[in-house]
Amino acid sequence: MSCKWQMLLSLLTIFIFFSNFTYGYEGADSHFQSTPLSDEFREGRNEVFAEGPNIVEAPVQSSSLILAAERTYRKDPLNGFKRYNGGWNIDDRHYWASVAYTAFPFFITALIWFVIFGLCLLFICVCSRCCKREPYGYSSMAYALSLIFLALFTIAAIIGCVILYTGQEKFHSSTLNTLDYVVHQANVTADTLMNVSVYLAAAKQLAVDRILIPANVQTDIDYVQTKITSSASTLSTKTADNKDNVEHLIESVRTALIVLSVAMLALTFLGFVFSIFGMQVFVYILVIFGWILITGTLILCGIFLVLHNVTADTCVAMDEWIQNPTAHTALDDILPCVDYATAQETLTKSKEVTYNLVDIVNQVITNVSNINFSPNFAPFYYNQSGPVLPILCNLFNPDLTSHNCGPAEVDLNNATQVLNSYVCQVSPSGVCVTPGRLTPTLYSQMAAAVNMSYGLYQYGPFLVDLQNCDFVRQTFGDIYNVHCPGLLQYSKRVYVGLVMVTVAVLLSLTFWIIYARERRHRVYKKEHISKLDEGVEVEGDKPTHEE
Repeated sequence: MSCKWQMLLSLLTIFIFFSNFTYGYEGADSHFQSTPLSDEFREGRNEVFAEGPNIVEAPVQSSSLILAAERTYRKDPLNGFKRYNGGWNIDDRHYWASVAYTAFPFFITALIWFVIFGLCLLFICVCSRCCKREPYGYSSMAYALSLIFLALFTIAAIIGCVILYTGQEKFHSSTLNTLDYVVHQANVTADTLMNVSVYLAAAKQLAVDRILIPANVQTDIDYVQTKITSSASTLSTKTADNKDNVEHLIESVRTALIVLSVAMLALTFLGFVFSIFGMQVFVYILVIFGWILITGTLILCGIFLVLHNVTADTCVAMDEWIQNPTAHTALDDILPCVDYATAQETLTKSKEVTYNLVDIVNQVITNVSNINFSPNFAPFYYNQSGPVLPILCNLFNPDLTSHNCGPAEVDLNNATQVLNSYVCQVSPSGVCVTPGRLTPTLYSQMAAAVNMSYGLYQYGPFLVDLQNCDFVRQTFGDIYNVHCPGLLQYSKRVYVGLVMVTVAVLLSLTFWIIYARERRHRVYKKEHISKLDEGVEVEGDKPTHEE
């Protein structure tokens, strides 16, 4: 065997040994466990992409909630490789440094591959110039095996490209669906909060028979409206900004994966064709391109590993937040809770306005509509007659506690229908000309007050959930149970595709050279034998030997 092939095989052996050692240390074959998702997340230590075989105790939890503390307990290269104990926090550079360190094996392997294979190519060029060329030998077994392995690794590379492309499409769509869901939940909450603000603003202007809600309540409404607008704007803006940032990252990774899969597929196909047809110059050109592409693929494997670990960390953090809800955590960067004071004041003010609106209607019913005034008592007189109006059921007591309706009180959900049966027909001067206790104008005012009061009451459960941050708990629960399994499944598919493409193209690249060499030897031997049969003396003729 020539010196250049000895150097090539020796360097490849060193590289493969080092790669196996590196990935063995990282536990690459156990990156994706078959354990259920809930076990994988809740155990914390069982990272989908393990950092190493060393088992260390997690830091002691502080009184504040540190999310995913056990899972994120990794080495921090920015802090002297001490363990990071700050938990999940995408605003902390030490968190990003620690999670990026999990991809260190890929980055170091990419560097070693680039250097060693580059030296290998350099040595081949030097040996082709300096080393004495040995007579060609030919082995039919080596030729057949090189062809078989070349075909197998080409097929494996194609399959890997397909897995990589389909996996990134699924991962991309799954990630965008998750982001859209978070933004949708935030927008629905913000819109509902603004609807409450609109109801409160309308209630401030509403009058029943020229009676308005108390002035102090109107002042409080103005104050609450300002806080509602600020909270709703913060909620929508923050989630939208976070979505844009994540989308930018995901789109960049998606573009890189698509370009890589297409480039690897084209490289594999062309390398196979050029090798089969013995186009050595083009084979060596493709080897150089493959050398660079494999380096980029290994780097991309590391980047995707970081992305995967951040995704898994986020899922764990959400699950822990659901079990231990708190007002302020690092998850506020994804979907913040509405300020507790704002939610409490909005809930209180909505109850107060609900009570006041119904109380105003009942005052008018009791003091105006159900009294038969004489014509001298204008403007209270409008010829009221007929059966008296029932009192509406006020859903709250004066202290804003819940009120149970009495048998003689009309429930608000059908109050407008009941009141409508007491409406009279009026003359152009606004006096009833038929029996009735309400003029159409007074009825419309009462109906508006009833509808507004009942509408604010309907928002009560939403405001309670807002106060307890239940909408965030529900959102994170849905993400953890519905979206996280798909994200991890598709990220596993992308990772498998990346590794498969990298290994297959790496070995295909090697067998391009080996098969092209064996084919050249085979052609040379056939020509040599043909000339001997014709009796032509071949210069430098020496007995051939099998390698």
